[in-house]
Amino acid sequence: MSESIEAAGRQRTFTVVGEQEGPPGRALLLVFHGSKQDGAAHRRFTGQMYDALAADAQAVVVYLDGYQGNWNDARKQSFFPARMEGVDDVAFVRAVVDRLVAGWGVDRARIVAVGYSNGGQMVLRLLHEVPDLLAGAAVVSATMPAPGSFRTDISQPSAVPVPVVLAHGTKDRIAPFDGGTMSGLMRRVFKVGGTTLSAPETAAYFAQRNGITTPPTQRSNGDVERVEYAELDRASVTLLTVSGGGHTVPGPKRAPFLLGRTARGCRWPTRSLGY
Repeated sequence: MSESIEAAGRQRTFTVVGEQEGPPGRALLLVFHGSKQDGAAHRRFTGQMYDALAADAQAVVVYLDGYQGNWNDARKQSFFPARMEGVDDVAFVRAVVDRLVAGWGVDRARIVAVGYSNGGQMVLRLLHEVPDLLAGAAVVSATMPAPGSFRTDISQPSAVPVPVVLAHGTKDRIAPFDGGTMSGLMRRVFKVGGTTLSAPETAAYFAQRNGITTPPTQRSNGDVERVEYAELDRASVTLLTVSGGGHTVPGPKRAPFLLGRTARGCRWPTRSLGY
């Protein structure tokens, strides 16, 4: 169901998947697409994977639409219209949540955000600016901006620890697994620059932010390595590393060839997110 809502003086759109009438206290999955997509495109791009997860959990899924194909994430060196025009995407998220809590029986304490690429960067912004809004977060093909490239305050530890799952391919040519900077071509294509941490550094950063001091555990399943930071009464952090994977979302739908290989048999640890 396509809907629109006013947020911070702009008319915004989103698509809701699931029955409006359902059991009370349902979870809500907020999905943030990548650059040059919208919610409908990302739904196709992922093979409607999130719809299936929601059906199994009797949850509601919302595909939000960015402004002109992008999100105003917290990177200082992003130059797409959402950033340059100061679009208030946090206000948009809050407005959507309020509507679905009021009209769809969603439990405000069971809201999970998942974002891919630029959408993943938007989820990183939410984790720092409104962690109280989220019960869990998943970030795909995006890593933390280095301190000099991040517009939002970084506090250690977080006032509100949130479980985080990260997924990243080792052969990602757009958001390098090892961090650093994008290639010159990618900076021009996506209108974004700056320096990022590596995927393992990002996982360690969130583990520290969640107050975890225990060393992580590690196990492999085929070409997917799972590193988990977990400690009693702490919000866990999981890194799924796809060996040879590209700038893709692990799941049933193979991404276009230019984006690299997709891990199609990867199992998402949704229980880690309270979903």
